[in-house]
Amino acid sequence: MNTFFFALSIAFAILSTSVFALHKPYYRRGHHGPARLNTPRTDSTNPPGKWAAATNRAKGVVSTLSTEDKVALATGIGWQEGPCVGNIAAIPSINFPGLCLQDGPGGVRFADLISVFPAGINAAATFNRNLIRDRALALGAEFKAKGVNVALAPGMNMVRSPRAGRNWEMFGTDPYLAGEGSFETVMGLQANGLQACAKHFINNEQETNRQSSSSNVDDRTTHEIYLHPFLKAVQAGVVSVMCSYNQVDETWACENDHILNGLLKTELGFQGYVTTDWWVNMEKYKTLAANQGLDMVMPGASFYSGNVSYFGPALIDAVNSGQVPSSRLDDMATRILAAFYVQGQDQAYPAVNFDSWNPANGQHVDVRGDHGNLIRKIGAASTVLLKNSRGALPLGDGVKSLALVGSDAGPNPDGPNSCADRSCNIGILGIGWGSGTANFTYLVDPLSAITAKARSIGANVASSLSDYDLVAARNASMGKDAALVFITSDSGEGYLTVEGNPGDRNNLYAWHGGDALVNTVAGVNNNTIVVVHAVGAIIMEAWIDHPNVTAVIHAGLQGQEAGNSLVDILWGDVNPSGRLPYTIAKSPSDYSADIGPNHDVDYTEGLYLDYRWFDKQNISPRFPFGYGLSYTTFAYSGLAINKLGGDDGYEAPTGPGSSLSGWLHDDWIVVTFAVNNIGPVDGTEIPQLYLAPPDSSNSPPKQLRGFDSVFIPRYASSPVRMCLSRYSFAVWNAANQRWEIPRGTYGVRIGASSRDGKLSGSIEI
Repeated sequence: MNTFFFALSIAFAILSTSVFALHKPYYRRGHHGPARLNTPRTDSTNPPGKWAAATNRAKGVVSTLSTEDKVALATGIGWQEGPCVGNIAAIPSINFPGLCLQDGPGGVRFADLISVFPAGINAAATFNRNLIRDRALALGAEFKAKGVNVALAPGMNMVRSPRAGRNWEMFGTDPYLAGEGSFETVMGLQANGLQACAKHFINNEQETNRQSSSSNVDDRTTHEIYLHPFLKAVQAGVVSVMCSYNQVDETWACENDHILNGLLKTELGFQGYVTTDWWVNMEKYKTLAANQGLDMVMPGASFYSGNVSYFGPALIDAVNSGQVPSSRLDDMATRILAAFYVQGQDQAYPAVNFDSWNPANGQHVDVRGDHGNLIRKIGAASTVLLKNSRGALPLGDGVKSLALVGSDAGPNPDGPNSCADRSCNIGILGIGWGSGTANFTYLVDPLSAITAKARSIGANVASSLSDYDLVAARNASMGKDAALVFITSDSGEGYLTVEGNPGDRNNLYAWHGGDALVNTVAGVNNNTIVVVHAVGAIIMEAWIDHPNVTAVIHAGLQGQEAGNSLVDILWGDVNPSGRLPYTIAKSPSDYSADIGPNHDVDYTEGLYLDYRWFDKQNISPRFPFGYGLSYTTFAYSGLAINKLGGDDGYEAPTGPGSSLSGWLHDDWIVVTFAVNNIGPVDGTEIPQLYLAPPDSSNSPPKQLRGFDSVFIPRYASSPVRMCLSRYSFAVWNAANQRWEIPRGTYGVRIGASSRDGKLSGSIEI
């Protein structure tokens, strides 16, 4: 959310006892078995029966309200008129205390004594459903303990262009992976009564011209790529959805009948409410956007309507004149109250205890609990080992002298919260910038963590924290047993520009002359280890093949425990298991999509996003999607593919809720195999299942349809079981407006990345 207005208000930002407990495993598991690949709709925080009861209750309450009260439920009270970034007023007559809506995906924004979690892209890099849900459970517990009703999270737009500014908030380039991240995050956030808000609906994949451009996407691509994470959010029982700034096929998203009423509320059967992103533009329908499927306007007054709300008095007038039917207003109010009731927020829910604009008014409740331990664990589990030659890692007993080079190794001298919404790249990069950030209570930098570790083992550490002083970097690195070079690439939301990058990155190269820094150190130290803290892919061709670059660690955005998570990987306390949630190319031109600089952002690549494009065009990536190394070695064996049920036709039903039908999403085919740890170190493997459809489907050469995170002790073996549904095989027939399963032979590829085929088989459909 947010526009340039945040730049005006940022001076009010806060400068810097959870109820969370780790949940028990919830998957239907065998030994080390995976979750169901396509969770049925009833496996959600809000199954249909619960929704029905909440909706019936809400209808009864709404019938007692005046038009003014119903409109008040749908209209924010205004920017900085309440303690949160978005506020709905209380209605005492029905014991409704109002709503607090607050950013964001990385932590409770504008609050103190909270945790800053690893970014969404790091959660995706774990390829671990349990950790993704644990992250959301902890995050949700902190929001609730601060009294927030609605967390403006998760972000579930696709990583379409690698330069897009908010990619780090999302779950990667593959819709299946992003969908699993979406599902687990909604389940975790809403588990204890918080409302999640899935955003940004839909095709909000760049910051450039996000409030003026039109994302033009064909119907099949919309369904198979960009709608899928929202489908999974609805399966998880999400109660609110945020519509986006951009236009979709030349109609503003927040007044777009096709996407709001057609796709979301009808096809997906979404029963909650739709709120605007903050200060969205609506030029055609405005107040009458209520008829197009919009339920709530935030934060209230709109810049684009002369600082007057699209709803509020204007909506009262529209209802009184019959332009908006009273039944539609009733539906809006019912959806908002039903979400409140279905999450149990009428049952002793905590009151807001912080103030976004006047921190002194807050109660300074410490909600962190032991979440730092979980954050450290996720930070390590999301770290991707890209290169490890000559046994450089883990660091052994023989490494007694280390050099740390680069500003990212150390702290920001002015403190981690010194820049508005983290809009600077000074010191360790723990998170990107924008409304998805939060204030660090603390941030562990690598220099501090590594120095403490080195001291405990009798090693020495020298450092040069300048990115530009190459002489100092060379001197610090000479004669050391290992030299660690820290480089970064940053991005964020478009209302802030950082070092000339207006949200979206200007390019895919390391910031601050990172390539020169790596080559300088590698020129004098034959054991140079590169650590990358970045929002996404960077081009590494300038140094990746240098013989003295022995290891590359892609750490992403690890949150407040960044330094400690890195230490766990460097010394082998944690065997790396992170996998790339995107492809790292050899050249920026190898990607299928880039930032659209004009009004029309045409998604001409269609289904061929990221690795699908590389496969179609036979382009060799530097590192493929799903790639990551380990300190041990895994072998695969015993692939078996069996159908669980009958054919029962190959065309899905149509009508309301059809895209979530049980026929589509129930288990249909089971794939089993074994993974063996043939090395001397315990480790976690990430087996991935890709389907290769027949040519008649006009689909990409292969598509991710399953993964698991399997811990296997050294020299041991584990069975893996993955289930496929009809949806796994289905394509969207735009002409018939339904999911259909092309007949033919489907290849089944099992391996450790999109380019790794350890096992292969086929099934006739």
